[in-house]
Amino acid sequence: MTLNEVTISRAILEEQHRAIIDHLEMDAAVIGGGPSGLACAALLGEKGVKCALIEKKLSIGGGMWGGGMMFPRIVVQEEARRLLDRFGIAYKEFEEGYYVAKSIEAVAKLTSAACDAGVEFFNLTSVEDVMIRGDGRVGGLVVNWTPVDMAGLHVDPLTMACTCTVDATGHDAMIARMVERKGGNLRVKGESFMWAERAETRILDHTKEVFPGLFVTGMAANAVAGECRMGPIFGGMLLSGERAAELVAERLGR
Repeated sequence: MTLNEVTISRAILEEQHRAIIDHLEMDAAVIGGGPSGLACAALLGEKGVKCALIEKKLSIGGGMWGGGMMFPRIVVQEEARRLLDRFGIAYKEFEEGYYVAKSIEAVAKLTSAACDAGVEFFNLTSVEDVMIRGDGRVGGLVVNWTPVDMAGLHVDPLTMACTCTVDATGHDAMIARMVERKGGNLRVKGESFMWAERAETRILDHTKEVFPGLFVTGMAANAVAGECRMGPIFGGMLLSGERAAELVAERLGR
């Protein structure tokens, strides 16, 4: 066949514009493509929830890529081993109850699961505000291209409506902080010191709806609650993503 450069450009533009327009209204938006966000989005998609994952960076995966101090291995405890199996992530038992997996494989398998479940990805997209109308709920996201923010350009954003928003932005808990900063009835306490046992044990209690329409998962959940951090053990991240998906699906009646 003879390739046509304009046809290639048209294919990219038309398909991506179609995806954007189709997701201007959706059931759930997951903000942040780290392990908890990926797990949450994948499981929501499997439940038939119309879901998009919005990531401000070029690549998704959050802090999982780097494992521990750039050694690309992660640890998952016994309680979350079933999720490694669920997503087809290979692992080895290091000691009883401690399982080691390759961080690159983990990100790839979680991403693949989300894609297979029909989740739409919008990378290089930043959320700069939330939409709260007369019902007092987070009902949408104000988005712009990340390079616009990086360059300091004054370019007005666009808005995407969603019934449920999941803050999976990690340590910064960016969406929760937006609501807090603009006067919403929400206090973000900020994450505490390193204590893996406590952080992993309590993260499911902190994974919840913290403001009408806004759910928190992963380190964002611990940051809102003032809870500890856990380092390169990722069982809690996966379990928190699963719990968030369950809560959102329940809210949506799925």
